[in-house]
Amino acid sequence: MGDPMASKSAETRRFGEKRQAIIHAASVLINETGVKATTLSDVARAIGLNATSITYYFSRKEQLVVAVYEATLDLMEQMAADALAEPDPASRLRRYIADHVALRRRIRGGEKGLVTALSEIRTLDPDTQAPLLARYRTVVKLVRGFFGEARSDRDHALFSARAHILLEAMMWWPVWSLRYSSLDFPRVEERMFDILAHGIPAEPDRWSPRPLRDGGWRTEKVAKPTQNDEFLRAATVMINQRGYRGASVNRIAKSLNVTKGSFYHHHDAKDDLVLACFQRSYDRLSAVQMAGQEIETDYWTRLSSVLRELVDVQFFDAMPLLRTTALQSLDSEQRVDVVTRSNRLARRFAGMLIDGIADGSVRPIDPLVASQIIMSTLNSAYEARNWAERFGDPDLAIRTYVSALSSGLLAAPALD
Repeated sequence: MGDPMASKSAETRRFGEKRQAIIHAASVLINETGVKATTLSDVARAIGLNATSITYYFSRKEQLVVAVYEATLDLMEQMAADALAEPDPASRLRRYIADHVALRRRIRGGEKGLVTALSEIRTLDPDTQAPLLARYRTVVKLVRGFFGEARSDRDHALFSARAHILLEAMMWWPVWSLRYSSLDFPRVEERMFDILAHGIPAEPDRWSPRPLRDGGWRTEKVAKPTQNDEFLRAATVMINQRGYRGASVNRIAKSLNVTKGSFYHHHDAKDDLVLACFQRSYDRLSAVQMAGQEIETDYWTRLSSVLRELVDVQFFDAMPLLRTTALQSLDSEQRVDVVTRSNRLARRFAGMLIDGIADGSVRPIDPLVASQIIMSTLNSAYEARNWAERFGDPDLAIRTYVSALSSGLLAAPALD
């Protein structure tokens, strides 16, 4: 007779392996099409099962989605803990970047389902999302620890901002890494470390932004907005807060005290509204960039003036810029168009950096890599709104946040 314990062990192993294969397949599909478009049937088809077989492992789609997010959070927590075990902040930062680059190399090499974008966690019901968000806060706490022991509330705020910006930079890296051969990854890794560690300007901690002409990118406080503008504002805020699925047409219309009919008078479908929100955000970002280029001064001052204005919009304006987390809601063709526009704006930042290197106000850094780090830093600023409000002083909040770019993540905190 066979050993029943061995048979049970083999069965448990097979169950675990098949469950992991399902999670990996679901992860790939969610990254490609988003949670809403991913079905149990799609997942089953991807690994050669039927939909009924999937329910043996996950009775509901939401259970599978949670398992996918948990797997990603497990990996994120392990990577953060491994980096935190290094002896000093520079070594931790270097290890963390290296691990993320290595992960992307493994995925490029054919490994599937290793990590999933977390952008749609907030679309889950509150009881389901709460433990996932708690896990993410654990990751943030570990990354915050990279920078040492906070001696004051101001240090704690600074290290929190650094953790937030570093995490966002690593989450944006998979998007723009597609522009590079994996053979170039070692060089990109070194350039990312240099920029994140030491900042951008030739003079560390130089921060003297100038006011920009009013180019219409701020929300008018006096003039009555058009109904379409109100739809764009409400949708942008709600998508940033709740994700695509959480920002239903009903919720958007209700927040404006209008009917769904009014919504469909302006937009054929919610996807059209998301695309319009991206278009408006990128139009505003572009207008700020162009206004910054008009200033008669060196290019770091021009760039810092643009950064100050855009972070102020993200922190305090009634209509922030739309976060790139909404990308997952778009179909593949629309997504390509949005990423193309984002890359054009990044290249404009790269042009300003090149001109800054030429005039001596910017360090000799890789402008293409730095421009993507700038884009992710601006994108992440919306999530720091509550953090910024606690400062009481808007200018100090902005300067503290942007110090990741003006001084680098390894700069010593200012003495109180």
